Amino acid sequence: MKVLLLALIMILLSLSKSTAQNPNKQTNKKDTMTRIERSKETYEKLFKQIQSLSGSDDPELMNILQRFIFGEVFFIGNLSDTTRELITITALATNQTLPQLRAHTNGALNIGVKPIEIREVIYSLAPFIGYPKVLNALDTVNSVFKGRGIKLPLENQATVADNERFNKGKEIQTPLYGEGMKQNMKDLPGEFADAVPRILTESCFGDFYTRNGLDIKTRELMIFCSLVSLGGADRQLGSHAVGNMKVGNDKETLLSALIQLYPYIGFPRIANAIYAIKDAKIEKDVH
Repeated sequence: MKVLLLALIMILLSLSKSTAQNPNKQTNKKDTMTRIERSKETYEKLFKQIQSLSGSDDPELMNILQRFIFGEVFFIGNLSDTTRELITITALATNQTLPQLRAHTNGALNIGVKPIEIREVIYSLAPFIGYPKVLNALDTVNSVFKGRGIKLPLENQATVADNERFNKGKEIQTPLYGEGMKQNMKDLPGEFADAVPRILTESCFGDFYTRNGLDIKTRELMIFCSLVSLGGADRQLGSHAVGNMKVGNDKETLLSALIQLYPYIGFPRIANAIYAIKDAKIEKDVH
Protein backbone atom coordinates (compact mmCIF):
# COMPACT_ATOMS: atom_id res chain seq x y z
CA MET A 1 0.00 0.00 0.00
CA LYS A 2 2.80 2.43 0.89
CA VAL A 3 4.55 1.71 -2.43
CA LEU A 4 1.36 2.49 -4.36
CA LEU A 5 0.76 5.63 -2.34
CA LEU A 6 4.33 6.77 -2.94
CA ALA A 7 3.85 6.26 -6.68
CA LEU A 8 0.77 8.47 -6.60
CA ILE A 9 2.60 11.16 -4.68
CA MET A 10 5.53 11.13 -7.10
CA ILE A 11 3.21 11.50 -10.08
CA LEU A 12 1.40 14.36 -8.36
CA LEU A 13 4.66 16.18 -7.72
CA SER A 14 5.99 15.63 -11.23
CA LEU A 15 2.82 16.88 -12.95
CA SER A 16 1.98 19.82 -10.73
CA LYS A 17 3.55 23.23 -11.28
CA SER A 18 1.82 24.57 -8.21
CA THR A 19 3.62 25.23 -4.96
CA ALA A 20 0.43 25.76 -2.99
CA GLN A 21 0.53 24.30 0.50
CA ASN A 22 -1.97 21.73 1.74
CA PRO A 23 -4.71 23.57 3.66
CA ASN A 24 -4.49 20.88 6.34
CA LYS A 25 -0.83 21.70 7.02
CA GLN A 26 -0.94 25.25 8.25
CA THR A 27 1.13 24.96 11.40
CA ASN A 28 4.42 23.43 12.44
CA LYS A 29 2.49 21.39 14.97
CA LYS A 30 0.55 19.63 12.20
CA ASP A 31 3.71 19.07 10.19
CA THR A 32 5.37 17.28 13.09
CA MET A 33 2.40 15.18 14.17
CA THR A 34 2.55 11.44 13.54
CA ARG A 35 -0.04 9.85 11.30
CA ILE A 36 -1.60 8.29 14.41
CA GLU A 37 -2.05 11.73 15.96
CA ARG A 38 -3.35 13.19 12.70
CA SER A 39 -5.77 10.29 12.31
CA LYS A 40 -7.19 10.81 15.78
CA GLU A 41 -7.61 14.55 15.32
CA THR A 42 -9.21 14.30 11.86
CA TYR A 43 -11.55 11.46 12.83
CA GLU A 44 -12.80 13.28 15.90
CA LYS A 45 -13.31 16.51 13.94
CA LEU A 46 -15.38 14.70 11.31
CA PHE A 47 -17.45 12.37 13.44
CA LYS A 48 -17.61 14.25 16.76
CA GLN A 49 -16.64 11.20 18.77
CA ILE A 50 -13.50 9.72 20.27
CA GLN A 51 -11.63 7.47 17.86
CA SER A 52 -11.89 4.00 19.35
CA LEU A 53 -11.74 0.40 18.17
CA SER A 54 -13.72 -0.81 21.14
CA GLY A 55 -16.54 -3.07 20.09
CA SER A 56 -15.21 -3.68 16.58
CA ASP A 57 -15.19 -7.29 15.37
CA ASP A 58 -12.22 -6.45 13.14
CA PRO A 59 -10.10 -3.95 15.06
CA GLU A 60 -6.94 -4.65 13.05
CA LEU A 61 -8.54 -3.68 9.74
CA MET A 62 -10.22 -0.64 11.26
CA ASN A 63 -6.88 0.45 12.70
CA ILE A 64 -5.23 0.21 9.27
CA LEU A 65 -8.14 1.96 7.59
CA GLN A 66 -8.39 4.87 10.00
CA ARG A 67 -4.68 5.61 10.12
CA PHE A 68 -4.40 5.44 6.33
CA ILE A 69 -7.45 7.55 5.46
CA PHE A 70 -7.48 10.11 8.26
CA GLY A 71 -3.76 10.18 9.05
CA GLU A 72 -2.29 10.05 5.53
CA VAL A 73 -4.77 10.54 2.68
CA PHE A 74 -6.34 13.64 4.24
CA PHE A 75 -2.92 15.31 4.28
CA ILE A 76 -1.84 14.76 0.67
CA GLY A 77 -2.60 17.30 -2.03
CA ASN A 78 -4.23 20.71 -2.21
CA LEU A 79 -7.84 20.00 -1.22
CA SER A 80 -9.81 21.44 1.69
CA ASP A 81 -11.43 19.03 4.12
CA THR A 82 -14.89 20.04 2.88
CA THR A 83 -13.96 19.18 -0.71
CA ARG A 84 -12.52 15.87 0.48
CA GLU A 85 -15.79 14.96 2.12
CA LEU A 86 -17.79 15.87 -0.99
CA ILE A 87 -15.47 13.63 -3.01
CA THR A 88 -16.00 10.82 -0.51
CA ILE A 89 -19.77 11.31 -0.69
CA THR A 90 -19.55 11.17 -4.49
CA ALA A 91 -17.68 7.86 -4.43
CA LEU A 92 -19.97 6.30 -1.84
CA ALA A 93 -23.12 7.36 -3.71
CA THR A 94 -21.74 6.17 -7.04
CA ASN A 95 -20.87 2.75 -5.65
CA GLN A 96 -23.99 2.58 -3.45
CA THR A 97 -22.07 1.96 -0.24
CA LEU A 98 -24.91 3.53 1.69
CA PRO A 99 -23.99 2.81 5.33
CA GLN A 100 -20.72 4.68 4.79
CA LEU A 101 -22.59 7.42 2.90
CA ARG A 102 -24.67 7.98 6.03
CA ALA A 103 -21.55 8.37 8.19
CA HIS A 104 -19.82 10.74 5.79
CA THR A 105 -22.93 12.86 5.26
CA ASN A 106 -22.84 13.47 9.00
CA GLY A 107 -19.10 14.08 8.79
CA ALA A 108 -19.52 16.62 6.00
CA LEU A 109 -22.18 18.53 7.93
CA ASN A 110 -19.97 18.49 11.02
CA ILE A 111 -17.19 20.38 9.23
CA GLY A 112 -19.42 22.95 7.56
CA VAL A 113 -20.54 21.48 4.24
CA LYS A 114 -23.98 22.89 3.47
CA PRO A 115 -26.95 20.54 2.98
CA ILE A 116 -27.61 22.15 -0.41
CA GLU A 117 -24.06 21.30 -1.53
CA ILE A 118 -24.49 17.65 -0.55
CA ARG A 119 -27.85 17.42 -2.30
CA GLU A 120 -26.56 19.08 -5.47
CA VAL A 121 -23.62 16.69 -5.64
CA ILE A 122 -26.04 13.76 -5.50
CA TYR A 123 -28.35 15.34 -8.09
CA SER A 124 -25.42 15.89 -10.47
CA LEU A 125 -24.68 12.18 -10.53
CA ALA A 126 -28.00 11.24 -12.16
CA PRO A 127 -26.83 11.35 -15.81
CA PHE A 128 -23.79 9.26 -14.91
CA ILE A 129 -25.00 6.60 -12.47
CA GLY A 130 -28.75 6.63 -13.21
CA TYR A 131 -31.76 7.88 -11.30
CA PRO A 132 -32.43 4.74 -9.20
CA LYS A 133 -28.99 4.97 -7.57
CA VAL A 134 -29.47 8.68 -7.02
CA LEU A 135 -32.80 8.00 -5.31
CA ASN A 136 -31.12 5.43 -3.05
CA ALA A 137 -28.40 7.93 -2.15
CA LEU A 138 -30.93 10.70 -1.52
CA ASP A 139 -32.92 8.43 0.79
CA THR A 140 -29.77 7.95 2.88
CA VAL A 141 -28.76 11.61 2.81
CA ASN A 142 -32.27 12.84 3.59
CA SER A 143 -32.54 10.49 6.56
CA VAL A 144 -29.44 12.17 7.97
CA PHE A 145 -30.90 15.61 7.31
CA LYS A 146 -34.16 14.68 9.07
CA GLY A 147 -32.27 13.25 12.02
CA ARG A 148 -30.44 16.53 12.42
CA GLY A 149 -33.59 18.63 12.17
CA ILE A 150 -32.87 19.99 8.69
CA LYS A 151 -36.18 20.91 7.05
CA LEU A 152 -37.03 19.16 3.80
CA PRO A 153 -37.43 19.70 0.94
CA LEU A 154 -34.40 21.96 0.63
CA GLU A 155 -34.61 25.18 -1.36
CA ASN A 156 -35.24 24.96 -5.11
CA GLN A 157 -32.03 25.55 -7.08
CA ALA A 158 -33.38 25.30 -10.65
CA THR A 159 -32.61 28.29 -12.90
CA VAL A 160 -34.08 27.40 -16.33
CA ALA A 161 -37.56 26.97 -17.72
CA ASP A 162 -38.43 23.70 -19.43
CA ASN A 163 -38.21 25.21 -22.93
CA GLU A 164 -34.74 26.63 -22.16
CA ARG A 165 -33.06 23.34 -21.27
CA PHE A 166 -31.32 22.82 -24.62
CA ASN A 167 -30.09 26.37 -25.20
CA LYS A 168 -28.97 26.94 -21.61
CA GLY A 169 -27.35 23.51 -21.47
CA LYS A 170 -25.49 24.13 -24.71
CA GLU A 171 -24.16 27.43 -23.37
CA ILE A 172 -22.31 25.43 -20.71
CA GLN A 173 -21.53 22.30 -22.71
CA THR A 174 -19.92 23.84 -25.78
CA PRO A 175 -17.12 25.83 -24.11
CA LEU A 176 -16.16 22.76 -22.06
CA TYR A 177 -16.67 19.92 -24.54
CA GLY A 178 -17.25 21.44 -27.96
CA GLU A 179 -19.28 19.52 -30.53
CA GLY A 180 -17.57 16.18 -29.95
CA MET A 181 -20.68 14.25 -28.95
CA LYS A 182 -22.70 15.55 -31.88
CA GLN A 183 -19.93 14.66 -34.32
CA ASN A 184 -19.49 11.18 -32.83
CA MET A 185 -23.21 10.42 -33.16
CA LYS A 186 -23.88 11.89 -36.62
CA ASP A 187 -23.72 8.53 -38.38
CA LEU A 188 -26.33 6.88 -36.16
CA PRO A 189 -29.44 5.80 -38.08
CA GLY A 190 -32.64 7.82 -38.27
CA GLU A 191 -33.66 10.03 -35.39
CA PHE A 192 -30.88 8.80 -33.11
CA ALA A 193 -28.20 10.99 -34.71
CA ASP A 194 -29.99 14.05 -33.33
CA ALA A 195 -31.74 12.51 -30.31
CA VAL A 196 -28.65 11.17 -28.49
CA PRO A 197 -26.61 14.41 -28.38
CA ARG A 198 -29.78 16.45 -27.74
CA ILE A 199 -30.75 14.29 -24.77
CA LEU A 200 -27.26 14.70 -23.30
CA THR A 201 -27.36 18.47 -23.71
CA GLU A 202 -30.81 18.79 -22.18
CA SER A 203 -30.73 16.19 -19.43
CA CYS A 204 -27.14 16.57 -18.23
CA PHE A 205 -26.20 20.18 -18.87
CA GLY A 206 -29.66 21.75 -19.07
CA ASP A 207 -31.16 19.99 -16.06
CA PHE A 208 -28.15 19.87 -13.74
CA TYR A 209 -25.17 22.03 -14.74
CA THR A 210 -27.46 25.08 -14.78
CA ARG A 211 -28.52 24.63 -11.15
CA ASN A 212 -27.39 26.80 -8.27
CA GLY A 213 -25.96 25.36 -5.06
CA LEU A 214 -22.56 24.30 -6.44
CA ASP A 215 -20.01 26.33 -8.36
CA ILE A 216 -18.91 24.93 -11.72
CA LYS A 217 -15.45 23.90 -10.44
CA THR A 218 -16.90 21.77 -7.68
CA ARG A 219 -19.61 20.27 -9.89
CA GLU A 220 -17.14 19.30 -12.60
CA LEU A 221 -14.68 17.84 -10.09
CA MET A 222 -17.38 15.67 -8.51
CA ILE A 223 -18.49 14.38 -11.92
CA PHE A 224 -14.91 13.43 -12.73
CA CYS A 225 -14.68 11.62 -9.38
CA SER A 226 -17.92 9.77 -10.12
CA LEU A 227 -16.62 8.60 -13.50
CA VAL A 228 -13.42 7.35 -11.86
CA SER A 229 -15.45 5.56 -9.20
CA LEU A 230 -17.70 3.90 -11.76
CA GLY A 231 -14.97 2.09 -13.62
CA GLY A 232 -15.47 1.31 -17.29
CA ALA A 233 -15.77 5.01 -18.16
CA ASP A 234 -12.19 5.37 -19.39
CA ARG A 235 -13.20 7.08 -22.66
CA GLN A 236 -15.01 9.80 -20.72
CA LEU A 237 -12.19 10.40 -18.25
CA GLY A 238 -9.98 12.20 -20.74
CA SER A 239 -12.63 14.70 -21.85
CA HIS A 240 -13.71 15.37 -18.27
CA ALA A 241 -10.12 15.87 -17.18
CA VAL A 242 -9.85 18.57 -19.84
CA GLY A 243 -13.24 19.98 -18.80
CA ASN A 244 -11.94 20.27 -15.24
CA MET A 245 -8.85 22.08 -16.39
CA LYS A 246 -10.98 24.53 -18.38
CA VAL A 247 -12.97 25.50 -15.28
CA GLY A 248 -9.83 25.90 -13.18
CA ASN A 249 -9.16 22.50 -11.59
CA ASP A 250 -5.51 21.91 -12.40
CA LYS A 251 -3.73 18.55 -12.53
CA GLU A 252 -2.63 18.82 -8.90
CA THR A 253 -6.27 19.16 -7.87
CA LEU A 254 -7.30 16.17 -10.01
CA LEU A 255 -4.50 14.02 -8.62
CA SER A 256 -5.32 15.11 -5.09
CA ALA A 257 -8.90 13.97 -5.75
CA LEU A 258 -7.63 10.58 -6.93
CA ILE A 259 -5.68 10.05 -3.73
CA GLN A 260 -8.79 10.94 -1.75
CA LEU A 261 -10.74 8.35 -3.77
CA TYR A 262 -8.17 5.59 -3.43
CA PRO A 263 -9.35 4.07 -0.11
CA TYR A 264 -12.94 3.96 -1.36
CA ILE A 265 -12.55 2.52 -4.87
CA GLY A 266 -9.16 0.78 -5.00
CA PHE A 267 -6.00 1.31 -7.02
CA PRO A 268 -6.86 -0.12 -10.50
CA ARG A 269 -9.46 2.58 -11.19
CA ILE A 270 -7.09 5.23 -9.86
CA ALA A 271 -4.33 4.05 -12.21
CA ASN A 272 -6.65 4.35 -15.23
CA ALA A 273 -7.55 7.89 -14.22
CA ILE A 274 -3.90 8.87 -13.74
CA TYR A 275 -3.20 8.05 -17.38
CA ALA A 276 -6.15 10.22 -18.45
CA ILE A 277 -4.86 13.14 -16.39
CA LYS A 278 -1.31 12.78 -17.67
CA ASP A 279 -2.53 12.97 -21.26
CA ALA A 280 -5.03 15.79 -20.73
CA LYS A 281 -4.26 19.15 -22.26
CA ILE A 282 -6.27 22.16 -23.37
CA GLU A 283 -5.99 22.73 -27.09
CA LYS A 284 -5.27 26.33 -28.01
CA ASP A 285 -7.55 27.97 -30.57
CA VAL A 286 -5.87 28.67 -33.87
CA HIS A 287 -6.97 31.91 -35.54
